[in-house]
Amino acid sequence: MKQEIKDFDDKKIREISLDKSIFGLESKDEIIYRMIRYQLAKKRSGNHKTKGISEISGSTRKPFKQKGTGSARQGSRRSPQMRGGSVIFGPLVRSHSHKLPKKIRVLALKMALSVKFKEGKLKILNDFKISKPKTSLLRNKLSNLKINSALFIDGNEIEKNFKFAARNVPDIDLLPLMGINVYDIIKRDYLVLSEDALKGLEERYKQ
Repeated sequence: MKQEIKDFDDKKIREISLDKSIFGLESKDEIIYRMIRYQLAKKRSGNHKTKGISEISGSTRKPFKQKGTGSARQGSRRSPQMRGGSVIFGPLVRSHSHKLPKKIRVLALKMALSVKFKEGKLKILNDFKISKPKTSLLRNKLSNLKINSALFIDGNEIEKNFKFAARNVPDIDLLPLMGINVYDIIKRDYLVLSEDALKGLEERYKQ
């Protein structure tokens, strides 16, 4: 499994071999789906809320007498059938997150990396250094790489000039190695790793 390491001008620096246990797995849609669902569930705020009958302000007195009005009997203005009343079995503030085994999470990440490699949409750069924190400069670099939509993964810290230059570029996401995840990999067209990020991935997941 050969992969070229290039610079920001799309010039080949050298060629390396990628680890098959990380970049050579067969993809299974159900594994990636489970991981994305797990991530999106954790992102949900879960702050939707309606008031139950005990939370509605109002008197406990009967709104009108039991008999003789021609209307159905009522016991409280806070009842759900009354205007301004409560909601029965409505949504409550809660967490939508659920558990997913660590083995599945690691496997899904490896499969996402393998998908990008097999599609030819994995690029490895020696580093993300640019001379100035200018968006126009970064756009020129991206055009050299023929990239319109990509997730860039750096080492423990993202290079400062690159970070500032990329803020105004649409469809370009940046993450340190610790933030790498399946959803962001699948979301963008290309995955671009720095050499530091590649070393970190191999150290962490190599079998």
